[in-house]
Amino acid sequence: MYVWIWRHLPGNAWVKALMSLLLVLGTVYVLFQYVFPWAEPLLPFNDVTVDNGMPAGGAMTEWRYTR
Repeated sequence: MYVWIWRHLPGNAWVKALMSLLLVLGTVYVLFQYVFPWAEPLLPFNDVTVDNGMPAGGAMTEWRYTR
């Protein structure tokens, strides 16, 4: 895919590198401004479940070194 994009960009290697950088920056901008805010309510990152009232570290509240 990247070879296809590189071959279809006009200009020499420096122009192609600059245009590739602009394409990457444009893609990142579109993702952060439009795609990620749209998809954020659909993702289950805030659905946190704690079982049986255990603390965040699990059942082990104290760590001891034993041989």
